[in-house]
Parts: sequence; C-alpha cells; structure tokens
Amino acid sequence: MTTELLANQALTQLYRQHHSWLLAWLAKRVQCRLQAEDHAHDTFMRVIASNQIHDIQEPRAFLTTIAKGLLVNHWRKTAIEQAYLNRIAAYPEALMPSPEENAIILATLQEIDEMLDQLPAKVRKAFLMSQLEGLTYIEIGRQLNVTDRMVKKYMARAMLHLLTSEF
Repeated sequence: MTTELLANQALTQLYRQHHSWLLAWLAKRVQCRLQAEDHAHDTFMRVIASNQIHDIQEPRAFLTTIAKGLLVNHWRKTAIEQAYLNRIAAYPEALMPSPEENAIILATLQEIDEMLDQLPAKVRKAFLMSQLEGLTYIEIGRQLNVTDRMVKKYMARAMLHLLTSEF
C-alpha cells in the first residue's frame, strides 16, 4: 500500500472514531451546533494539513489542542468585531461606513491583531499602551517595571515588526 492510502485510511479511522466526540466537545463550548460543526471541520482540515496522522499517539488530546486553538482564534475575532461594532454604533448615520468598508476595516483589524500577537507580551503591551492609551515611554516603563530606554527598544521592535510583516 502507498503511504498516501495508509494516511487516508488512518484519517478515515480517526474521523469515524472521534468526530462525534469532538463535535459534542465543541458544541459545549460554542453553544451553537452549526458553529461547532464548522470548527470540527476546520479541526480535521488542520489534521490533514499537518501531515502528522501517523504520529498521533493520543487522538483526543491532539484534536482538542487543535480545536482549542481554533476556538481562541474565533473568540479573538469575535471580540475584535464586537469592539469595532460597539465603537461605530455611536457614529451618526451619515458617517457610518458602508458594508464593504466595514468588511475591509474588520479584516485589517484582524490582520493587525495577528501581527501584534506574534510579538513578545511586553513589547505588544508597550506598543498598545503608547498607541491606544497615549502613555509616555516613562509612564509605560513604570507600568511594565522597565526603563524608558527599554520601552524605546520595545517600540522600535514593534514598529519594525509591523513594517516588515506581510499585510
């Protein structure tokens, strides 16, 4: 038998043995059957993309790890979308973005979030404190318990990362 055929059989077996369990596990966390089905599908698509089907020792732990990552991404995306919608709800109707503009803005916000998530925690926090809260480097340094010189390094690192990241 070819390696591809063996991988397909292993995937089929994994799916048959664990799909129902994974779907129930996800349904408890998202409280929407259709959303749970989407996440279960995406989980198995990630399994396929990983090319690790023969290396799986603990199938439920493996599936759970992938599904948790998908859920975290989903919740982050939802939180960003909700924050944006709450913010623009106060706009006068004449200033409301069109549906197309909303889609572009939300996609951009999610891309920025993904780029910021790649930064170390203190670098990300310093950048956000500066850009969103308008804090000075000295104020940021006090809150992060680092020198303002270190805050400058954090800011330079964040800026460089954002400028060199694929957008």
